[in-house]
Amino acid sequence: MEEPIIRKIIHIDMDAFYASVEQRDNPELQGKPVAVGGSRQRGVVAAASYEARQFGVRSAMASSIAVRKCPDLIFVKPRFEVYKSVSGQIRAIFAQFTPLIEPLSLDEAYLDVTDRLESGMTATQIAQAIKDQIRQTTSLTASAGVSYNKFLAKLASDYQKPDGLFVIKPHQGLAFVEQLNVGQFHGIGRVTASRMNQLGIYTGLDLRQQSETFLTQHFGKVGHHYFNIARAIDPRPVTPDRERKSVGSETTFDQDLTEHADLLAELDPLINSVWSYCERTGILGRTVTLKVKYADFQQITRSRTAASFIASQPTLRQLSHELLAALLPLPKGVRLLGVSLSSFKAEPATTAGQLTLDL
Repeated sequence: MEEPIIRKIIHIDMDAFYASVEQRDNPELQGKPVAVGGSRQRGVVAAASYEARQFGVRSAMASSIAVRKCPDLIFVKPRFEVYKSVSGQIRAIFAQFTPLIEPLSLDEAYLDVTDRLESGMTATQIAQAIKDQIRQTTSLTASAGVSYNKFLAKLASDYQKPDGLFVIKPHQGLAFVEQLNVGQFHGIGRVTASRMNQLGIYTGLDLRQQSETFLTQHFGKVGHHYFNIARAIDPRPVTPDRERKSVGSETTFDQDLTEHADLLAELDPLINSVWSYCERTGILGRTVTLKVKYADFQQITRSRTAASFIASQPTLRQLSHELLAALLPLPKGVRLLGVSLSSFKAEPATTAGQLTLDL
């Protein structure tokens, strides 16, 4: 019986990508706390420089909270076309080393270099070469994690940020996982970590001591995944051209909106943005989802699936408007509105998950 192949997986994660691009392009921002995002009063932080993170500023944080944490925080309007262009440069570097590239977003990706080691370079040397080329080409730094599966490679890339390179070898995986807090596991967020803590599960070792039956009883199907990663097991392959699940656009308002007419006026540009992407790519979807975040940060989504694929912008607009009308009268002001399309008929070679077209 043949020995199972030990994969060589690299996870590359750009360091504070959006903020680092802004600091690179504007020397006056270098060394200062920078937040890429909306206005100080109403926006949300899309990315924070490491100088800002020292004050506790994080992505997805309300700008008003970020300012309280860091009064000297400098806000910069996002330039997504620039970030996409730089991301393209980085992807081109990846392609020099392997065709097995699984992008997760503009600033991170998995690479499988198992079949590329005949070049005489180890996976660690390839990761360092990629980091060096990224720095030479873009003047930006990236962190890399190298291991035998995706879960560990992701953990490794986070371990010595920024500009880090960390390797978890096969004989080290189990010991590395067991000493981590469950909140440090990629894919376990605050809510799930809190639930685990309530069950007496605080570390990877605690998690490994639970049966698969126990984990699925408390966490559903994902309990099987938790059972595996507690044992440093992750069979997921690096999958190029992963199928995108949805495409969406959203915006945060400078002031809470309470009038139906105002919301309709803000909804139409989002619909236009989504449909523009559909036209460029040939994608057709059936499910329209409306996302609403109220003034108190309560967030809801409402969806409707058409009987056939949505083939025109007016149809997309009609369904979006109907979803909004169903929420009337509004219980409180609205601070964010979004619309997305899913249940696709066709999909080009792109990344997985939802593509958000921020406005």
